[in-house]
Amino acid sequence: MNRRDFLATSATASTLLASSAFTPAFARARSKLRIGLIGVGMRGQVHLTELLRREDVDVVALCDVEPIMLERSLAMIAKAGKAKPTTYGADGDLDAYRAMLAKGGLDAVIIATPWEFHAAQAIAAMQAKVAVGCEVVAGLTLDDHWQVLRAQQSTGTPYMLLENVCYRRDVLAALNMVRQGLFGEIVHLQGGYQHDLRGVKFNSGNPDQPYGSGVEFGPKAWSEARWRTEHSVKRDGDLYPSHGIGPCAMAIDIHRGNRFTHLSAFSSKPRGLHDYIVKKAGPEHPNAKVKFKLGDMVTTQLLCENGETIVLQHDTSLPRPYSLGFRVQGTDGLWMDLNESIHIEGKSQPHKWDKAADWFAKYDHPLWQRFASAAADAGHGGMDFFVINAFVEALKADAPMPIDIYDAIAWSAITPLSEQSIAEHKTLEFPDFTNGKWKDRKPIFALNDRY
Repeated sequence: MNRRDFLATSATASTLLASSAFTPAFARARSKLRIGLIGVGMRGQVHLTELLRREDVDVVALCDVEPIMLERSLAMIAKAGKAKPTTYGADGDLDAYRAMLAKGGLDAVIIATPWEFHAAQAIAAMQAKVAVGCEVVAGLTLDDHWQVLRAQQSTGTPYMLLENVCYRRDVLAALNMVRQGLFGEIVHLQGGYQHDLRGVKFNSGNPDQPYGSGVEFGPKAWSEARWRTEHSVKRDGDLYPSHGIGPCAMAIDIHRGNRFTHLSAFSSKPRGLHDYIVKKAGPEHPNAKVKFKLGDMVTTQLLCENGETIVLQHDTSLPRPYSLGFRVQGTDGLWMDLNESIHIEGKSQPHKWDKAADWFAKYDHPLWQRFASAAADAGHGGMDFFVINAFVEALKADAPMPIDIYDAIAWSAITPLSEQSIAEHKTLEFPDFTNGKWKDRKPIFALNDRY
């Protein structure tokens, strides 16, 4: 099925199973959505690309405080032959999104701004009864997370964390194998964010060279280096947990018969970012005097109600190839993405690895079987198609969010909890954000070939 055929038939998507975290905001299914974007920088434009390809979405509003990003987004919309949306924020007003929400007429917003704005913007949208698709990191402090949760619960407005790695093809194939019992009872999982971001955290300030073009950050820099690097200066914890924890949580039904109970975290010494500056610009550059707080390797351990253990690693300041380090291990075998291998007892040769690709070809998830061609040219190897598709289709069907408010809050809260654990040198009890609902809620994520 090509993208056009898919979009023509997508309005017939069936409703998912009910979820206790979801109170319908629309109370009826609909075939087309009016969506606004809060933040149309480089990540926001990736989402905009996917939205513009759909016939079931009208992009009616854009908000950003960088005029150049608004201009580039408007050019994308014009090139796609779509109607020009109303724009907000070109005057630099950080609260311009409130005017966008106050105007009304929006079914949903996509939030793709710097992390520190996510909580306030999501809360404002939910209070305006506008559904939220929020980029990863739901908030900074633990209190932020509680406030976002309470806003969703009090308003009943749909909220989805746009965690695209949950839709990675090998991740979904592994989940399919888990659900079919190939690994036996799951005992241990690993994941993380192991990505050399030195060229992302620093640049020259040139909008056309956002990656690796210099050693500036903050006001002199551009894009993520303008805001993201400051977190490495002031904070020490797992600053980006959802890529790793999302697939692990789905594999063991967190919040759906299971939950996180305890967390402990450790941090290495910080050396990588300073070393990068010295190597590129010399020891006399002003930024070579900056003291970075974020440890180069942050390791977080979680214990779950049903006895599983999880290890997450945050590694963004040292030279390394990209890897999320997934490991799914059970009583009958395991998958490790670092060596792209699987071993299933009784099916693999004793003490020998099989190529993961051979198993994944057999257990390719139905979502990928159906939509691989539609996702072929989407960002992040197709994952960005799936996460936007899931958000749009669930809203159209007035169905539960596949990655819902409880997932969003718990996965993102790993950051402030890891910061506290490192600072206090102790294991923490993990908050039960569901207030006991985890015992009776049922899995819904990727249970069909719709979304």
